[in-house]
Amino acid sequence: METRKVQRLGPSTLAMTLPAEWAKEQNVEKGDEVSLRMGGKGTLTVLPESASTEDAEATLHADNLDADALERAILAQYVLGRRVINITTEDGALGSDHINAVYKAETQLMGLGVIEETPENIAIRCSVDPEDFTLDNLLERLENTGSTMRGEAVKALAHGNADLAQRALNRERQANKIFVLLLRLIFTAYQNPNLARAVGLDSGFPLIGYRSIAKNLELIADNAEDIAEIAMEAEGNTLDVDDATMRRIRDFTDQVDQITAMAVEAAVKRDYALTIEVKYLFRELKDRENDILTDLPEMSNAQLLQVREVLVSLQETAQYAMRIAEVAANLALNEENEFVTIE
Repeated sequence: METRKVQRLGPSTLAMTLPAEWAKEQNVEKGDEVSLRMGGKGTLTVLPESASTEDAEATLHADNLDADALERAILAQYVLGRRVINITTEDGALGSDHINAVYKAETQLMGLGVIEETPENIAIRCSVDPEDFTLDNLLERLENTGSTMRGEAVKALAHGNADLAQRALNRERQANKIFVLLLRLIFTAYQNPNLARAVGLDSGFPLIGYRSIAKNLELIADNAEDIAEIAMEAEGNTLDVDDATMRRIRDFTDQVDQITAMAVEAAVKRDYALTIEVKYLFRELKDRENDILTDLPEMSNAQLLQVREVLVSLQETAQYAMRIAEVAANLALNEENEFVTIE
């Protein structure tokens, strides 16, 4: 770590020289403007003008990639914040597999669209502006989507309604779009500190926590998808249980909904008291899966397995919510509040 001596210029101005090596690497010259960003614990970040511009364009060479690898590479470039992604070949024309991979990726990613296509090249552009979203809002949207999927899937099982189950399955693509958009904004804000404020953060500190929360919410949506698939596969699209057991499963679902929403709220609001409440509620649910299974009457192994898979998905969702609450607690306790004084 280098040290610099602070000098006084005039009656009220303090100045410090910039390292020559850094200035050369960043192409900073006399007369250029730099941005200053004040962070936590007295940090002051100096940002050259180049930090305000993203690596807007990337080119993927399809000759070196099969269709699956190309689709994954497009996803990676999207997450890394590229504005334009070119897919090109030097060996004649792009093959059908590559073209299909491009359009498949396009349908999976929010704001992505083909802007130019020739036999040898396809250009796709992301129209998402980071300032159009905040990370907190996207976390809440992802939680709401997962909760809606879970509610529809369990209701489908209760009423033998295949349409509801299919509706829940159809929402999975939207949940995945929100998740990947979250990753894009998190990575972009990490690479460009100027964007942290644009996505609703005062500093880059929470980004690692937000990445963890987003992943847990994606897993929660996957659990809801699993329940919907069980509803689609079950005979009559329902579980072979009595009304009392189904009510217990639906009550279990309502409680899981509650702690999941509370965990995300705790993260967004930096509310440590709310994380404590989530912990208490989770303890009440800890044995719910086993309690319901123990009280089941005799049934075939296949039917028992379906009931167990539903309960396992609900229990796992509660565990993911608890993980979110743990991250929320860390974020909350990084700021002074009624529980902590930071010196």
